Amino acid sequence: MIGKFAGASALVVLVLIILLGAHGIAQTTPAEQPPASPAVAEQSPATQTPATQTPAQPAATGQEPADEESTSRPKRIHNYKTWNYNVGVGSNLDSGTTKQFVRGGGLVGTAGVARNANKYLGLRADFIFADLPLRGSALQLAQAGGDTSYMLGVTLDPIINFSVTSKYGAYVLFGPGFYHRSGSLSSDTTVPGSPCNSFFIWWGTCFNSSLPLSGKFVDSSQNQVGYNFGGGVTRKMPSGVELYAEYRFTHGSHNGITTDVRPITIGVRW
Repeated sequence: MIGKFAGASALVVLVLIILLGAHGIAQTTPAEQPPASPAVAEQSPATQTPATQTPAQPAATGQEPADEESTSRPKRIHNYKTWNYNVGVGSNLDSGTTKQFVRGGGLVGTAGVARNANKYLGLRADFIFADLPLRGSALQLAQAGGDTSYMLGVTLDPIINFSVTSKYGAYVLFGPGFYHRSGSLSSDTTVPGSPCNSFFIWWGTCFNSSLPLSGKFVDSSQNQVGYNFGGGVTRKMPSGVELYAEYRFTHGSHNGITTDVRPITIGVRW
């Protein structure tokens, strides 16, 4: 009986030990952690918005931008006009052999253009028209009742300008010239083949010291080369246009026949 009770007691003690051991193991086992939230799981440092960064400033080089540098340069302003134009009218004074046959006071007209290298020096080209009315004594030598006579000229001259005051100036010019003298006699009664007198020699229609038998001595046409020189004074107006008065001497020659004209003109240049 005692043996059975002892065996039963031992069996009870063994069961209690087993139960107590299982309960301790259950308490020491860590509780299972719940799964992380999807929103938290998706967020990561790589997807976070970076903080706003200040753009890097360009390194100072001590130089301004090219466009600002070019616009800051002052533009050079010429104190002279690159191109000048002039027109004038006046009368003619003759000299030399021309004065023997042409009376003074014939109408003169000029027009020109100048290209200036600087304030003082330029190159000027001019066209000149000069009326050359014959004297009464020349018409008698020609046995003519009337005439038409004129000269056309083209000159190319270096021009030197001077500033006298803020309003007044002066200039001189000189250079080569090409001249064409032309004329026609009316009501001429000279006999063809007659010996040439001094007028027809200057008129330029003699052939072997006599007038052509064809009668072609009434009309004259001559081309001559030569030179010219002169000068003028200028007066600047408030508008910028200049008034000028000019005196020139022109000389042309061909085969010993000369044409000398002294145009005196008043005009404007701009």
